[in-house]
Amino acid sequence: MYRKNEELWLSLLAMILIGGVYGIVFLFTRETPAASGLFGHLLGVLGFILMLMTEALYSLRKRSRRARWGRMSDWLKFHIFTGLVGPFMALLHTAWKFNGLAGAVTLLTVIIVLSGFVGRYIYTRIPRYMDGTELETPSGQFQAATLARARRTLSLWHAVHIPIGMALFAAAFIHIGGALYYATLLK
Repeated sequence: MYRKNEELWLSLLAMILIGGVYGIVFLFTRETPAASGLFGHLLGVLGFILMLMTEALYSLRKRSRRARWGRMSDWLKFHIFTGLVGPFMALLHTAWKFNGLAGAVTLLTVIIVLSGFVGRYIYTRIPRYMDGTELETPSGQFQAATLARARRTLSLWHAVHIPIGMALFAAAFIHIGGALYYATLLK
């Protein structure tokens, strides 16, 4: 079972470790780490970098016809891992305050992660070869109809998931710009 869902288990382990460090900081300082503090910023920056990697690297690999940087199934596992751990770190960065634009970014992050779980489920309904590529011609009329339905559902899911992700990153960049402006330039 571990090998089948290894990206989920590794994500859970990473989140437990990160949560443990967060708990140690909380116990040491006796307060929730502030989003604007060194540890809070570190969580936010690293979480955002992981989220950017989630989107950019997987999308580049998926659309690249010439470069073969590993199997797509491995890239999907990487996408899932960074797509869970990055948002978890960004959530810890919030210091449990969800006001204004930062609250909207957090809400969009939660929506995109939940949507990712739905997409993963739909993706697993499409039969694939061992290397992760789609099975082109399944045997039997029933299997062909099931494959066509799964592909249509995945296409519809992409039509929702990708614009939400774009809105998330647009809002996140505005949040980062505002944070930099107010925290550094106005001091």
